[in-house]
Amino acid sequence: MKRFLSIIAALSAFCAVAAAQAPRTTGAVTRVGIIGLDTSHSIAFTKYLNDKLSTEHAALNYEVVVAYPYGTQTIESASSRIPKYIDEIQNYGVKIAGSIAQVIEQSDLIFIETNDGRLHFEQAAEVFKSGKTVYIDKPLGSTLGETIAIFKLAEKYGTKTFSSSSVRFAQQNQDLRAGVYGTVKGADIYSPHHPEPTHPDFGYYGIHGIEGLFTVMGPGCKEVSRMHSDEGDICVGVWEDGRLGTFRAITTGPNIYGGTAITSKKKAVPAGVLDGYKPLVDAVLSFYETGNLPVAPEETIEIFTFMKASNMSLKQGGKPVKMSVALKAGQKDADKILKEYEKSQQASAK
Repeated sequence: MKRFLSIIAALSAFCAVAAAQAPRTTGAVTRVGIIGLDTSHSIAFTKYLNDKLSTEHAALNYEVVVAYPYGTQTIESASSRIPKYIDEIQNYGVKIAGSIAQVIEQSDLIFIETNDGRLHFEQAAEVFKSGKTVYIDKPLGSTLGETIAIFKLAEKYGTKTFSSSSVRFAQQNQDLRAGVYGTVKGADIYSPHHPEPTHPDFGYYGIHGIEGLFTVMGPGCKEVSRMHSDEGDICVGVWEDGRLGTFRAITTGPNIYGGTAITSKKKAVPAGVLDGYKPLVDAVLSFYETGNLPVAPEETIEIFTFMKASNMSLKQGGKPVKMSVALKAGQKDADKILKEYEKSQQASAK
C-alpha cells in the first residue's frame, strides 16, 4: 500500500511539473499585429509568441499574424533593417500588410514597434479609433509634448494604452518596487545612451536607464540637474521626500545596464538590470487579458518630464530645473499637437 501511495505521489508531482511547464492551450487564438519592422524588438517578440518549439514560448493562444513594416524612413540606422526584418518575420508565418488599417483589421492586440517616436502619435491615433488594445514601445513619443498628447488622445477615444522599456519588468527591479528589500532610500542607475539628432537627449535610447530609475524609486521627482562630458552624462533627481536618484548615461564605453539601490533591509542591492524581453511581452498579454495598466500614464509622463528637465538643466549649465516647469512646457506643446490634430480631422471630414 505504501509503495502504491508513493507511486501515486510521484505521478502527481510529475503531472504538476508538466502542467506548469506547458503553454496555455485554452481559448481561441488572439491575433497579434505589429506596426514597425525597423527594430529588433519586432523579431524578438514574434519569435517568443510564434515559435511553438521554444522553451520560452509564451502561449499557444497568442500569435503574431500580420505586420506593417514602416517604420521610420529617415533614421538610417533603423530604416536599413526593414528589408531584412521583413524576410525574417515571414519565416514565422507573419503576413506583411500594406497599411496600418490592414493590421488593425486583421488583429486583436497591436504592438506599435516603430523605432521613430515622432511617428507614434499618428500611428496610435489610427489604432485608438478602432478601440483595439495597443502597446506602444519606447519611446512613447519623441518629446514630452507628444507623450502627453498620446495619452490625452487615448482618453478621448476611450482606449487604454501603456509604454515601457523592458528594464522595468526585470524581476529584480520589480522586487525592489514591491519592497522585497525594504524601502528604497535612493538609487544610481546606468544604461547606454546613443544620441539621435531627431529626438531630445535620452528619449531615443537613454530612456531605458531612466525607466529603471523610476521603477525602483517610484514617482515623485521634484527637480533635476545634469552634468555632461564627451564620455556621457549624469542626471541627479531630487524626490519630494528628499531621496536622491541618479541616472548615468554611457555615451562611450560598454552597452551595459545596471546600478545600485540603497534599501532599508539589504543596504545596497543590484538595480536597473535587464532580463530580456519575455517579462515585457508577458506584461502586455496580461494587460490585454485584464485591462489593468502595468504602468500608469502619470508615471510615464513623469519619466519624459525628467528627460526634458535634464535637457533644460544642461542648457542652463547644470542648474537644477523644477519638474513642474518642464511639465508646463510639455503641456503647452501637447495642446498645440492636439489642436493641429483636431484641425486635420475636421478638414478630412469635409
